[in-house]
Amino acid sequence: LFRSIRMDILIKTKKYETIQVRIDEEICYLQIHRPEANNTINNRLIEECGQVLKVCEESAKIVVLEGLPEVFCFGADFQMIQKGFENEYEQELNPGSLYDLWLQLASGSYITIAHVRGKANAGGIGFVAACDVVLCEEKTKFSLSELLFGLMPACVLPFLIRKMGFSRAHYMTLMTQPVSAKQAHMWGLVDAFEENSENLLRKHLLRLRRLSKTGITRYKRYMNDLNDILIASKPKALEANKEVFSDPDNLEKIARFVKTGKFPWEEEDHL
Repeated sequence: LFRSIRMDILIKTKKYETIQVRIDEEICYLQIHRPEANNTINNRLIEECGQVLKVCEESAKIVVLEGLPEVFCFGADFQMIQKGFENEYEQELNPGSLYDLWLQLASGSYITIAHVRGKANAGGIGFVAACDVVLCEEKTKFSLSELLFGLMPACVLPFLIRKMGFSRAHYMTLMTQPVSAKQAHMWGLVDAFEENSENLLRKHLLRLRRLSKTGITRYKRYMNDLNDILIASKPKALEANKEVFSDPDNLEKIARFVKTGKFPWEEEDHL
């Protein structure tokens, strides 16, 4: 009880721009909340999520990660990248910090549950795959759109491969098309889904909240020791991310998409 009260005080004293947080005893509900930007990821979001998870290390047994009803998270903030490209200054996500945030979700001393509704795309899949348990609505769609712009989900893939295997992650990356909740469940990305995901979440929490903080901490530490793919893959993931996001041609494709809504294969209007 003392831990949950302390967590509540620490979190409520903070003012957040990109997230909403509420505490229910030893459960922390962390909601990505950038409705004006389609719930995309920027550096402020990474920073604020990391701050909350740091508090949760000591005090929370469960962290429930949520988005908006229509979009969980749609990946990198292309508008931010476009402004940086056109004004010739560096304005991109910090891939190292984002990777470390997903590591916090994957290896923290709490159970992480991704409660996914609406669309999850690109970097949003990183948040999903980093969590211990993934629950979603029946109508949820999952996609990796990066290759359409000459990019790749470099930082997402280690987490996705750990969750659903190399072959399925490879196929999902190449195809770039949305995957249904049913298909994602068959592939192992989603653990359970139903029409009323709120009820599904409630049933899982009723069971998981019985576990002790000490037991969770020890178990997560042991599981992380058994599989070190996430730590081992970080240098290569960051190197590949830097390569594709430093390519002017890729950045130009992003800027064009933001301004016109046209994908790279669609022809320019020369009239």
